[in-house]
Amino acid sequence: MIMMEYRVLGRSGLKVSEVSLGCWAIGGPSWRDGNPVGWSGNNDEESIAGLRRAFELGINHLDTADVYGDGHSERVIGKFLKEVPRDQMVIATKVGWFRGTAPNAMQPIHIRHQLEQSLMNLGTDYLDLHYFHNTNFGPDDLYLEEAADTMRQLQKEGKVRVIGQSGYSYRDLMRVSPVTRPDVLQFHYNAFGNEFDKAETNLFKWADENNVGMVLFGPLAQGLLLDKFDPENPPQFGEGDIRAENSGFTKDGLLALRSKLQPIKERFGADTQDLIRVMLQFALAQSPNACVIPGFKNARQVESNAAGAGKPLTAEDVAFIREALR
Repeated sequence: MIMMEYRVLGRSGLKVSEVSLGCWAIGGPSWRDGNPVGWSGNNDEESIAGLRRAFELGINHLDTADVYGDGHSERVIGKFLKEVPRDQMVIATKVGWFRGTAPNAMQPIHIRHQLEQSLMNLGTDYLDLHYFHNTNFGPDDLYLEEAADTMRQLQKEGKVRVIGQSGYSYRDLMRVSPVTRPDVLQFHYNAFGNEFDKAETNLFKWADENNVGMVLFGPLAQGLLLDKFDPENPPQFGEGDIRAENSGFTKDGLLALRSKLQPIKERFGADTQDLIRVMLQFALAQSPNACVIPGFKNARQVESNAAGAGKPLTAEDVAFIREALR
């Protein structure tokens, strides 16, 4: 039986399912400047079925972006939102990677245009959470202050409830956050660890001290942490799929990871479902102000993600996993 737990994302006041959903994969294949930045193998009917199952299981927070499938992810979610009470869902999207004809995606008029397009795609008149998708505000942060002012104006207009900031390094997030003043941060984190859990660059500590919510993407490392791929027959990905360029999916990468995962499987269980629970709860253990947004393509994957909720790890468990994977 799945028992969903909920968390408040710090001072934002947003109450979300601890296991929420990342909606990148349901956007399908896409490219940016000639590079694959999407996912292959999606099916819209299965995506909708997955969203319906998520709602049934108590998942109330969906995370997407204007650039996921160039709006396709947002439009799929928009179809789903017609079936459920809007006020029971926390909908997040982002601006910052798709710039259209603007010199920079954070140019204020572009931010406003993209928000209106996202609202149209989603079939809603407000966003619960709107992120700056990265920290690229132009040369010498040319658009930083204006972009922050624009987002706060959209907040005053009632089109955005909470402002978020996504980023890829501690230094970048510390540079822009005093200006963008986000109530929620989004960043990459899983059991492999990264700079965000190191002493000098501990983003969890900083966010907790400032009562800032955290949304953690990549908690399953695109499925690598589940040991579900055969090293002798590495997965092949379609065009426009970002995983095709990840060396972790090669024979050598999969073999090296399998040996690291072995003691974890011996301690917690060797089934994929056991590993899903362990990896989601490892990330969740970093802060009570954080939730995770694993991806999905169908209802079965949604159920597997949701089944990882409500089963926390002990401090000893967390230390054991950290040691095994590093």
